Amino acid sequence: MIAQGQQLPNATLTQLTEQGMHTLTTDELFSNKKVVLFAVPGAFTPTCSASHLPGFIAHAAQFKENGIDAIMCVSVNDAFVMKAWGDSQNAGDIMMLGDGDASFTKALGLDKDTASFGGIRSKRYAMVLNNGVVTQLYVEQDKQFEVSAAEHVLANL
Repeated sequence: MIAQGQQLPNATLTQLTEQGMHTLTTDELFSNKKVVLFAVPGAFTPTCSASHLPGFIAHAAQFKENGIDAIMCVSVNDAFVMKAWGDSQNAGDIMMLGDGDASFTKALGLDKDTASFGGIRSKRYAMVLNNGVVTQLYVEQDKQFEVSAAEHVLANL
């Protein structure tokens, strides 16, 4: 599993915007920026939709005031699902990124197999990155939602 002080692995993620589909490398996403990246097990799922994403939406301005250049949400879903979920949640400037084949999630060592429920998914986590290096990492225990919450990450910046 990735740890504090480590550089993110090279990977690609997808984003669907009004301008079309974009395939973005981790270098493009994280170089020369301070970023909060959080991951959810699945778009449109209960905790993710009721608490995780809404917390980052509600506190986006405070993250910016504390020197965060971008907030990004990733899930093992395709970019179409991530855009639809972001639109339904009024995610605003939060980048909604798809990791459709779980390659990024697996490279981080933060994947989990939910078997017939959904297959390979991401563990719930949040991390703070400075120029692609993990400066803070908060990985939830299964079925928990505490340390990766926006409020917790913000309080520890």
